[in-house]
Amino acid sequence: MHAELIVDARNAVGESPVWVAVENALYWVDIPNGGLQRWSADTGHVHAWKTPQMLACIARQSDGSWVAGMESGFFRLQPHSDGSLDSEPLAHVDHARADMRLNDGRCDRQGRFWAGSMVLNMGANAANGSLYRYSAGQTGPLEARLGGFIVPNGLGFSPDGRTLYLSDSHPLVRQIWAFDYDIDTGTPTNRRLFVDMNQYEGRPDGAAVDAEGCYWICANDAGLIHRFTPDGRLDRSLAVPVKKPTMCAFGGSRLDTLFVTSIRPGDDQDPQSLAGGVFALNPGVQGLPEPLFNHSL
Repeated sequence: MHAELIVDARNAVGESPVWVAVENALYWVDIPNGGLQRWSADTGHVHAWKTPQMLACIARQSDGSWVAGMESGFFRLQPHSDGSLDSEPLAHVDHARADMRLNDGRCDRQGRFWAGSMVLNMGANAANGSLYRYSAGQTGPLEARLGGFIVPNGLGFSPDGRTLYLSDSHPLVRQIWAFDYDIDTGTPTNRRLFVDMNQYEGRPDGAAVDAEGCYWICANDAGLIHRFTPDGRLDRSLAVPVKKPTMCAFGGSRLDTLFVTSIRPGDDQDPQSLAGGVFALNPGVQGLPEPLFNHSL
């Protein structure tokens, strides 16, 4: 299945793609460069904004602003058409170490924003990462809801919101878990192994869940996106023309396009390389709208 390059972004670490239907546009981030980016499907034009810290994950608000997971915690971001960006701290996180930042994140089906944390140097193999939940009105320090991760990743929620998926993408772990999720309290319980990615190609990075309840996970280092059924069976694998896809998201007018961000390693000087680009595929299924951040929870 052909993957189309839609933006030759050359992101150092492209992540957190979010489709915004009212704008017919895709937003995503470039983590180490603190960049928020927007691609218009109507014009093909790309806007970019610079954030004051590394920017890891985003969730849309009803007023067009964003809740963002950054280095020190959660922020509100308001991008403007002139390229300026307003940044307001919302809630801070007391990391276990100074050399940490937030990583993969998204809203649950009710609109609570979840994000994991990690040590900046993956080579440290440090299991200091935790999972945090941000709700409106909190200021912090936020309580870690789950812990003991090296690189928490792959956050996703089943269509009914009652299953939370989470992975650890570190080469020493490479596992995906499922949790029962209480949609009233926003509490994950009953952790269990969903997929052992050591049995498949790639490391589990960012994820998306489709309308049929299947879990799509970017297989970093393998140039693949795997689709797993709710019972953990590999259903199909789609290829992208880069080694390090990072996260996928459904979008387009029918939510039947799968957008994929990627990494451009610092040693990749090949002018023909597409690494760090944003791609679009036709996966043959429809996705679900990404929930807005909910101010009432």
